[in-house]
Amino acid sequence: MKSNTSDGSSVGAGFLRRRSALADSPKRRMAPSAMSYAFVGPYLLFTIAFGLGPALYALYLGFTKRDGSGFAGFANFTHVMKDFRFVPAVEHVGFFVGIWLVALIILVTFFSLLVHSIGANRVRTSLRTIYYLPGALAGASSVMLWLFLLDPTASPANFLLRAMGMDSFNQVVVPSHMPVIFAIIAFWAGAGGWIVIMYGALNNISQEIMEAARIDGAGPLQLALRIQIPMIRKWITYMVIMSLAAGVQLFVEPQFLSQATQGSIPNDYSLNQLAYQYAFKQNDFHGASAISLLLLIVALSLSAIFVARGGLFDKE
Repeated sequence: MKSNTSDGSSVGAGFLRRRSALADSPKRRMAPSAMSYAFVGPYLLFTIAFGLGPALYALYLGFTKRDGSGFAGFANFTHVMKDFRFVPAVEHVGFFVGIWLVALIILVTFFSLLVHSIGANRVRTSLRTIYYLPGALAGASSVMLWLFLLDPTASPANFLLRAMGMDSFNQVVVPSHMPVIFAIIAFWAGAGGWIVIMYGALNNISQEIMEAARIDGAGPLQLALRIQIPMIRKWITYMVIMSLAAGVQLFVEPQFLSQATQGSIPNDYSLNQLAYQYAFKQNDFHGASAISLLLLIVALSLSAIFVARGGLFDKE
């Protein structure tokens, strides 16, 4: 028996040594690396061609004179900022993004906690699917659907619109209502995906921590406020940063509504629309580039604040 055990140990040790040698061989080490480059390579090429390249070209245009004669300094930036349409566009986008981000933080977190608290697996799965379905619609399709829903003469929710004193489509889609309407459209289209992501983050919280808190007498509200929300704070921060980057680029919704209302909503309502007007209506690509760079600076600055305050890259 002793010799058998000894022989078995020797065989096992020899097998482990051979497996370790294979794992440490140069070919074994290089294969995963080569495969990773094969996967990342096409993405990197497209990023350079359609991301970095246009960004550098916009940077070049933003700081050169309109006649191409040389360096313009900040002249293009001051030119667009003095445009009478610039400040209203900033206000429109600011109101929209503020409403949208607050709605995302509060409602996405609430619905994620609600779905996570449901015991029946089928119910949870059904709710996640229902939440995610609106995100399957493209931006243009989503706006077309909301054009129908916002028309009191055709909308299934016309009783709500009439209760608010709006009897026609033109009474609904007025400029003062637009930040709220755009926030509702954006939330409806994008919140479902974030709810699914937050639900996955909640599933990663250790059940031992949750059980310990319950034993200490914590109720559902205390669990949410003291444990669950703090432990998914990084995911909430990530959601805010990504939504901010998308929100400042508001374009499709006001562009469609401008066409549908025949000018009731101006075609320079948002900053992206104003940049479009500069580029393709006024043939001023230098001014359009200046607006895009201003948007980039604002988005990066706010994102840096959220990263710092939200502890996105802090080690736990």
